[in-house]
Amino acid sequence: MANIVPDSFKTDLLGGVFDFDSSGGSTFKLALYTSIGGFSTSSTAYTTTNEVSSSGTSYTAGGNTLTNNGVAVSSNIAYVDFADLTFSSVTLSAVGALIYKGTSNEAVLVLDFGGTKTATNGDFVIQFPTADSSNAIIRLGDA
Repeated sequence: MANIVPDSFKTDLLGGVFDFDSSGGSTFKLALYTSIGGFSTSSTAYTTTNEVSSSGTSYTAGGNTLTNNGVAVSSNIAYVDFADLTFSSVTLSAVGALIYKGTSNEAVLVLDFGGTKTATNGDFVIQFPTADSSNAIIRLGDA
C-alpha cells in the first residue's frame, strides 16, 4: 500500500476548509495506527479503529498536534511542511498514520510506513521528508 490522499481532502481543500498557513491556520494532528487497511480514498475523518495504544506518557488517543511550518512555492509547486514529531518514552508499534484537521477530524493524508515500526520504552519519531517541491509530504502543482 502507498500513502493515501482522501478525495474528501481534495474537494475540501478547494472548498477552503483547510488553511495551511503556519500563523493563524488550521491545527493538524497525527494519529498512529496498527493497520491502515481500513483507509481508502473514500475515508473522510479520524477514527479510533486500529489506533495504537501506548504504555508511555506521550501518546494518547487522537495522537499529537503537528507543528505546521507553512506553505512555500518552488518550481511552480506549492508545498506544506511539518516539523518532525516525536512521541517520547513510548512502547508501541505502528504501520501508518493519519494526518487530520484537529478541530473537525477531517482527513488530510494517510501515511504508509511500509512495514511495522516499533519503539520499546523509547522515542517513536515521525520524520517528514525534505521541505521542497520534489519531496515535501503535501505538494500541489504541475505534473
